[in-house]
Amino acid sequence: MELEVRHLRALCAIADTGSLHRAARQLGVSQPSLTTQLRRIENALGAELFRRERTGCRPTLLGASVLSRARPLVDGMSALVSEALAEAEAARDGGPLLRIGATASRVIGGWLRRLRVGLPGTDISLRVDVSAHALLRSVEAGRLDVAFVHEVEGSPLAIPDGLRQRVLLDREPQFISLARDHPAAACPVVDLGDLATDRWMVDPTVDGEWDGVRRVLGAAGLDPPVLHGDYLTAASLVVLGEVVAPCQPTSGPREDMAIRPLRDDPLAVRLLLVSRPGTDTAVVYGELEAAYREAALGAASYHQWLVRHRSPLAHTP
Repeated sequence: MELEVRHLRALCAIADTGSLHRAARQLGVSQPSLTTQLRRIENALGAELFRRERTGCRPTLLGASVLSRARPLVDGMSALVSEALAEAEAARDGGPLLRIGATASRVIGGWLRRLRVGLPGTDISLRVDVSAHALLRSVEAGRLDVAFVHEVEGSPLAIPDGLRQRVLLDREPQFISLARDHPAAACPVVDLGDLATDRWMVDPTVDGEWDGVRRVLGAAGLDPPVLHGDYLTAASLVVLGEVVAPCQPTSGPREDMAIRPLRDDPLAVRLLLVSRPGTDTAVVYGELEAAYREAALGAASYHQWLVRHRSPLAHTP
């Protein structure tokens, strides 16, 4: 049996819903059919990908590893189809087209909403990718007009010659996500030393992410066990107390998870808007800036951090 995109999509649906029954409904197939398909996939890979429990399905370590590689492929296929449809539609209508790319961020939804108001009549397509370098290559090749990317501190991006860049934020601190009952969650600011015995989880497909975390942990004299996986899987493991994971400070509040800043902000990224020469980015950048401020003020821990650091972002203009 050869794995296909539909098989990977099924694995992602099971992980996202936590249940074969709910995943089957989402995919529009019967539960017995999905169960049989999962069994065939596991037989092909030679091991279980999910533990079947009374409360649902939970990825095994191998399952988490497979999912971390499957998600970018599934997302990439979805992006390919949606972008092709958008470009074909724009070509038929002859209207303006804006093709934007972004690494994952809570800001994207607000940015898109604002762009549709600020650029009426423009057909706006979106591609989200874990790799900033992949997005930059797409801008260079003319497949995207602009890309909103983050550059991990200490791991500079290779921005192709000729592309324009504007800095949205020179240094955005990265916070840590913890289970609600983690001892460190009781503190407003977390010391790295308080996480020395925890398992960490990072996504190795995010450019510079693993190198940045490894560098910071090494500088602190820490060598905790590290799991590799996508951050959707990481969130589910954080809630269960299995791992801690770096996260964006704009991450929304959750009742089952604590999000805290790290003392002295050792992990950070630079936020950039990169564009093709000749692209008018005035509205695009302005709406991105407004969407970022909205997301920052809506995240309690980050808002408090901004106030403590007397950032201009802490106040609505």
